[in-house]
Amino acid sequence: MVGANRKGALVRAGQLAGLRALPVLLQHALRPNLVQTFEGTPAFVHAGPFANIAHGCSSVIATRAALSLSDYVVTEAGFGADLGAEKFVHIKCRQAGLSPALAVLVVTLAALRRHGGAADDLLDEPNLSAVTAGLPQVRVHAENLQKLGMPVVVALNAFPTDSPAEIAALRSACDTLGLAFALSEAYARGGEGCLDLAQKVQRAADASRATPRFLYELSLPLAEKLECLATEIYRADGVDFDPAALEDLARLHEQGFGELPVCVAKTQHSLSDDAKLVGVPQGHRLRVRGLEVSAGAGFVVALTGAVTRMPGMPAEPAAHRIHLDEQGRTRGLL
Repeated sequence: MVGANRKGALVRAGQLAGLRALPVLLQHALRPNLVQTFEGTPAFVHAGPFANIAHGCSSVIATRAALSLSDYVVTEAGFGADLGAEKFVHIKCRQAGLSPALAVLVVTLAALRRHGGAADDLLDEPNLSAVTAGLPQVRVHAENLQKLGMPVVVALNAFPTDSPAEIAALRSACDTLGLAFALSEAYARGGEGCLDLAQKVQRAADASRATPRFLYELSLPLAEKLECLATEIYRADGVDFDPAALEDLARLHEQGFGELPVCVAKTQHSLSDDAKLVGVPQGHRLRVRGLEVSAGAGFVVALTGAVTRMPGMPAEPAAHRIHLDEQGRTRGLL
């Protein structure tokens, strides 16, 4: 499906006499991209869109290729268990029959400081009280992953500004919640800096008998699927549909898309659809302003809050820093 005509009827690629040309465009794009880390570890980066606006993980092609070549495969499903991980299970794992052994919940103390009330311009400064106040975020994301059928290993992505007291607070919270904890210093020390994490993940994966757990059945109406995600994952009191969204719901069911999974376009800065609501907000409702279908990908996109689906550029693009030095070596990529 490529669109609709003025009467609302679906227009498909075959009607545009372009089906023979499409494979020419796709034959190279669909091949999985094999790249490598600085230390030579193979990685497949293929068709991976942002999790706040789409499914947030690499393609099924990439995952199956990696699984055929490796004993252990780590795949990113980013932007939190309320977005990437939920979509990874409900959309990708369900469609492809994948069964992840466990989930690694990546935590930064800067994020906990923000959710604990620290000002945005002070997130790099140690703040034990803010970290402590932000710890319920760890609990909720871990609960979400467990609801989806996966055991959890918490990885602290360490920064030089993290204080020992803050790290100890997070470690203690994980102990209380019964979660394995590992300190990851991969950014500063490379592979050597995350050996503890890798070993704990390996042990957990070897011992795992996990299977994905789907919180909604595909046979449910789209509105009930969204209600499930809102209450079970976002901890909302329910869903409110704008008039335009109600029209979209009726149209999508009429067109036969009612049994697709839902992909919520939502801010990554909050469990709610309001980026300003930090921590674990109470008493909020998910506002759906519209719905669209991604027919080829096989899901319905629910548009919430003020999120835009065009990923934004930073105030200073990376291109401003990238250059060749006098020896012809590339600088400024990191």
